[in-house]
Amino acid sequence: MCESVGPPAVWDVRAAMTTISTKTGLRSDAAASASGLIDPLSIAMLAGLAVAFVGLFYRWFEKQAQFSSVQVEDWGHAFFVPAIAGYMIWQRRADLAASELRPFWPGLVPVLLGVMAYLTFSIGPFPGLHMFQGFSVVVTLFGVALSLFGPAAMRHLAMPVLFLALGVTIAERIMLEITWPLQIIASQGAFVLLGIIGLAFGFQTEVNGNVLTVITSSGEEFPLNVAQACSGMRMVVAFVALGATVALLTCRVWWHRIAVVLMSVPVALFMNIIRVAVLGLLTLQDPDLAQGEAHTFIGTLLLFPGLGLFLLLVWALKKTVDLPKREPASAGPLRIRAGSPVAAVLLVVLSVSAFGVGWA
Repeated sequence: MCESVGPPAVWDVRAAMTTISTKTGLRSDAAASASGLIDPLSIAMLAGLAVAFVGLFYRWFEKQAQFSSVQVEDWGHAFFVPAIAGYMIWQRRADLAASELRPFWPGLVPVLLGVMAYLTFSIGPFPGLHMFQGFSVVVTLFGVALSLFGPAAMRHLAMPVLFLALGVTIAERIMLEITWPLQIIASQGAFVLLGIIGLAFGFQTEVNGNVLTVITSSGEEFPLNVAQACSGMRMVVAFVALGATVALLTCRVWWHRIAVVLMSVPVALFMNIIRVAVLGLLTLQDPDLAQGEAHTFIGTLLLFPGLGLFLLLVWALKKTVDLPKREPASAGPLRIRAGSPVAAVLLVVLSVSAFGVGWA
């Protein structure tokens, strides 16, 4: 029994055409996927928004850079906050790609609130309030992201954006109210610690008001200004930023994150007790080591054991809950579309506000 088949040459041509068509389709899909990540209009719109945003807030950025450069021990960590926030977003890129990115008109509300607040604290009835200006910048950026990418994306962008608030310099009066009680506790703790060490090494410690005095066995006294030595308590914001970084990057459970952040102040307090005790011991060798650059260096150096304490806490917390291994989100590449009417309105609002601040 014979089967009817076409000529071999015909089948070869059909197979070749099918193969070529398949490969061409794959190449075109890949090209479309690659070129479709962001279109030229979106690039131009995002660039315009970035220029308008910086143009509106550049005075605040400049002032914050001055604070962080001059008061390195207090606010030097602010230089690293944007980089950490950017890494958090990169860490969430798969989740963002799996989210529905769409314009969201209600996002204009926080934008307008942020801009109005910034103008109020810049050229309005309450000018020169740097801290509130900074929080206004963060609120405006939150609104911009919400307007461009929508609520689904903000589930993954909200924490990195809000994290930027830790890079804002806190008003001096508020810092004194927060740190002064902590300085008193730290000085008393250092007094107790130095007293224990002194039993082994033959020196005594006395505290009188703001002066901690280390007395050698020969009776020589080395006074240490407790208020100056405890100025490291002003690094409490840096420790909070460090704790928040560890919590957001390493913890998946919310109560773990909250616990790590809440431990920031006790860790800062403990590290400063160690700091004052070390400075007290250094005065026995050279009183100059308890001030100036050496004083700042020791305070910065203690951030590393502080990081170790945070990581130890995270390890202990993870032992309390057996979490299933998280599977990475399966999604294609992140496609950004910013050429929407919402983006155009954002550009107008930010640009007009920038010109208004510039002329004021």
